Amino acid sequence: MSPLPPQPISPLDGRYRAAVEGLGEFLSEAGLNKARVHVEVEWLLFLAERGMFGAEVPSAEQARALRSWAAEFGQAEIDELATVEATTRHDVKAVEYLVRRQLADLGLTPLAELTHFACTSEDINNLSYGITLRAALHEVWLPRLRGVIEALRALAIAQRDQPMLAHTHGQPATPTTFGKEIAVVVHRLQRQLTRIEAVEFPGKFSGATGTFSAHVSADPDADWPTLSREFVTGLGLTWNPLTTQIESHDGQAELFGRISHANRILHNLATDVWTYISMGYLTQIPQAGATGSSTMPHKINPIRFENAEANLELSSALLDSLASTLVTSRLQRDLTDSTTQRNIGVALGHSVLALDNLTRGLGEIAVNPTALADDLDGNWEVLGEAIQTVIRAEVTAGRSSIADPYALLKELTRGKRATQADLAAFIEGLDIGDDAKQRLLALTPANYTGLASALVDYLDS
Repeated sequence: MSPLPPQPISPLDGRYRAAVEGLGEFLSEAGLNKARVHVEVEWLLFLAERGMFGAEVPSAEQARALRSWAAEFGQAEIDELATVEATTRHDVKAVEYLVRRQLADLGLTPLAELTHFACTSEDINNLSYGITLRAALHEVWLPRLRGVIEALRALAIAQRDQPMLAHTHGQPATPTTFGKEIAVVVHRLQRQLTRIEAVEFPGKFSGATGTFSAHVSADPDADWPTLSREFVTGLGLTWNPLTTQIESHDGQAELFGRISHANRILHNLATDVWTYISMGYLTQIPQAGATGSSTMPHKINPIRFENAEANLELSSALLDSLASTLVTSRLQRDLTDSTTQRNIGVALGHSVLALDNLTRGLGEIAVNPTALADDLDGNWEVLGEAIQTVIRAEVTAGRSSIADPYALLKELTRGKRATQADLAAFIEGLDIGDDAKQRLLALTPANYTGLASALVDYLDS
């Protein structure tokens, strides 16, 4: 027998619990059951308050007491459900029995048969997942994404004028500004944020095969589709009129695909920041008491960005799997979605953990202007682009007869180190107009940044 007490298998429930525990309120088994109780209670009250089937309309105080019990779902209900489910071997049926017991406790036994009325388990489950997923997204995940975006926005604005040597294909390229490069990330994330915020959460409530058959059998004169729509939308979801036994999960697939896309943009940010740190463009601010390496005291490892990178990969892998799996269900229903949906919290948890690390990491870095300036000053050959472009404009304007300016600059700069003096001498000897020549002589790698600084303003457009 192991001396260890029971241990969590997932690091999200162990080492990293503090960073992701907000999701447990919604995307845990208890969170799902709380939502199931809420849906069951709201459905029976929906029917009773309309006097359906001659039901006695509950008083406002009785309805309030039942709703209050559902809202206060806690450890006592969790324990009772576990006991009931040990007998029923069916999670949703256990919830139904729990609600029935509460009706008896509140003196509402005459309403007991309206509990789970005409419902299949998936009627309850799909609405419960819609409620919990929407809440987890808006109360936990989105605020953290917005926090990262705002931290990046502030960095982009603060560093909009800081020149930086760009690197395309890993090679020195036309200079930019650090702020503009961060603004690119903000713009990408903001676009995904808008798309994620616009995602709908569909819900169905139409019986065993989506036909309202049991409903019509009980009351053929009721307008069941209209009642279903009213109930679903009253829960804050979007009504889906055409389904099998299950809601088709297309809305969830769309959401997971968009979150996965946002994850990959954040992954790109994490790897770029890591690279800037390794190049010395960014420095890490020492944290009191922290150890970088177990053997090399000088080191400050970029662990926040490495942790974020790994967790974003895990999150996207799970989200991609969920999105591809959930949209398929054999004929009118199979149970594969039951297991996969229980991993939604894990998928979002790894993303939340990554966002937490990115937020912390961004608060522990600083731009190193000296390293940026040194790299710019060591790469004067990047001005070759400007020189050959100006020559081409002068040829077009009839102020130069130079043939093939690109080849001329290629010969001067490709694979070579050109100094400021080399380029000045070359420019002085060019057959171009004086204005063009003076513009070129005034260029340095540090001021050859075009409209980079001004482009940051598009973040507010």
